[in-house]
Amino acid sequence: DFAACRVKFRWFGTTKTLSSSQKNTAAGALGAEGKAISAAKRLIDTKNDRYRALTSLKSQITRYWKDSSLAYPEAGIRLIKQDRIVEFDRKLRGYEDELEAAVRFLDEDFSTLKDAARIRLGSLFDASDYPVSLAEEFSVDWDFPNVSAPEYLKQLNPEVYAQQAQLVSQRFEETVAIAEQAFITELDQLVNHLAERLSGDDDGKPKVFRDSSLSNMAAYFARFRELNVRSNDQLDELVNRCEQLMTGVEPQSLRDNDSLRRSLSTNLASVQSSLDQLMVERPRRNII
Repeated sequence: DFAACRVKFRWFGTTKTLSSSQKNTAAGALGAEGKAISAAKRLIDTKNDRYRALTSLKSQITRYWKDSSLAYPEAGIRLIKQDRIVEFDRKLRGYEDELEAAVRFLDEDFSTLKDAARIRLGSLFDASDYPVSLAEEFSVDWDFPNVSAPEYLKQLNPEVYAQQAQLVSQRFEETVAIAEQAFITELDQLVNHLAERLSGDDDGKPKVFRDSSLSNMAAYFARFRELNVRSNDQLDELVNRCEQLMTGVEPQSLRDNDSLRRSLSTNLASVQSSLDQLMVERPRRNII
């Protein structure tokens, strides 16, 4: 049901390592040897609003990719449901358009950013560190690489093909283990946080309860339903039980109804106990 998915960014480097002579000069002021220190200069002001808009967009894309997929043991690759590929591609194309627009805005400020860097860096400023334009310095790309054993190996070398097929199988098993561990850990954190918010403080007064405590739970349930690989019946049962407890519960009702708070807190304590047991019983796996 899953396919491999990869998202890559091209991103202008905002720092650059000092040259050997520059490091020697800096080290000499401190009475140190140049080869004993590492130093870099910041090429542009990363607090610039337009640059921060770019980094915010990059974070949004990364978060969407991770929320839509499962971790895979091979670096840079995640697994996405095959029936989500069209939607994922459409969403990334929208992000790509936003990124291009944000880069154009930043490029309008580029000369100003370089002038500010010239003043800030002094003798460390080097015009060759900068491109003529930022238009081609930021981009996002995505693809769906094949992670199966190459079919041509069947005829070329059946033994090597069998080895590769076994390796792929092991990686998918590790994916299941990683996903299971991540879902258990996240549910444990969400339940603990909610239970702590529902409990009374030392003076007996209710703690501040925010809507996000419930919205984060709802987002978890949706993601679990979408990406769960049905590998752990105990986890499935716990998530279902927790979701049933939260059905119909509204933030304001928890603020106004002490009886509801106490009831939900008691039920969550039971879920916590089961989660603790599940985490203890979870087999240990070496995951690289």
